[in-house]
Amino acid sequence: MPDLVPATGTVHWIGAGLSTGSGLAALCEHTDGVRLWHRTVERAAEALDRLGLTGRAEPLAYTLDALTERLAPGDVVVSMLPASEHAALLAACVARRAHFACSSYVSDAVLEQVPAATGAGIVVLTEAGLDPGIDHLFAHSLVARARQAIGDDTAASYRLTSYCGGIPAVPNDFRYRFSWAPLGVLNALRSPARYVENGTESVVDRPWEATREHLVDGETFEVYPNRDSVPFIEQYELPRAWKPLTFVRGTLRLDGWLRAWDAVFEQLRTGDDAGIAALAQELAAAHPTTDTDRDRVVLAVSLEVRVPGSGTGDTGDAGDVDDQVEGVGNGTVWSGSYLLDLEGDEEESAMARCVSRPLALGVRHILDGSLSPGLSRAAETAPCSEEWLRELGDQGLEFTLRVEG
Repeated sequence: MPDLVPATGTVHWIGAGLSTGSGLAALCEHTDGVRLWHRTVERAAEALDRLGLTGRAEPLAYTLDALTERLAPGDVVVSMLPASEHAALLAACVARRAHFACSSYVSDAVLEQVPAATGAGIVVLTEAGLDPGIDHLFAHSLVARARQAIGDDTAASYRLTSYCGGIPAVPNDFRYRFSWAPLGVLNALRSPARYVENGTESVVDRPWEATREHLVDGETFEVYPNRDSVPFIEQYELPRAWKPLTFVRGTLRLDGWLRAWDAVFEQLRTGDDAGIAALAQELAAAHPTTDTDRDRVVLAVSLEVRVPGSGTGDTGDAGDVDDQVEGVGNGTVWSGSYLLDLEGDEEESAMARCVSRPLALGVRHILDGSLSPGLSRAAETAPCSEEWLRELGDQGLEFTLRVEG
């Protein structure tokens, strides 16, 4: 493993949009070398003023060339830009031997540069926000607890669901307000989703067509799968002796969302890229998030593991467990769930809080040298996840854990 480039303490935070919040303030408390890059110096200064950070970070006008000129070995670049811009940013970091962090999923373009980044001794931290990010921490924690209770070699079946959504705190007729770029929301709905249902892999070309009701803490929501859930079975370290009956990572929306978006779905079925881009602009204008609106973030991750019971007549095949009736003779049942349910306030949106705080925590781990060169996805092991969750809890991010069995 190449030697880690020591962190300088200088952090370049790129972008000050809807997901930039108190995480940036936390970094300003940790280091006095924070620079906020935005479209113009004026916009960057306005963002710092909004966050109460005037004089605590340097406002700068962002261009890739301007950033590259200011980078020194050991600096940390934090990207709040769209994922499509991460590859170019990472290339600049590799060239200057600066560390890189973002809250987005790992793209192929980023993966291609990981060997060079590792060789340069720099950290590439990804998936360190809310979803992806905190959802990974919750899943790792639940899986580790279940493995300890049941054992890796015990035949069992399980259901793991992970749903997250940014929704209006006060429901509106549209059942949604945009907390990130509308075009990104629409394009995500146009991307196929792969997941496990009824013990087999399923693919849906239009994810909203797989929408179903989902009960969270007594409240009914609508949920649908997104992206490719299947690789996370291995990433979350679920034992091979356990059979997945359900494994899905997806999006959570208010009850009634599917009906309210019927006209949008019709255009998604027939529209081309230009038409979808125009639709995104129309929706942004019709359903903006204003200063008086309050958002809500709900992240619900649950895991249920069932082990066949003796004397029930089953063959010991984990697949048989799902057909048994819960109660006497149903064997061992272990279940656990995490719930994060936060509302925004006058100082900060819930989305900004939930994205920026774990990302800032990851940056602090880069600064203290505890992350190794190469690719990291938030905390990729159960012990590290527990540590991150403890630290986030200490910083005031509230969530609940329930375990039975």
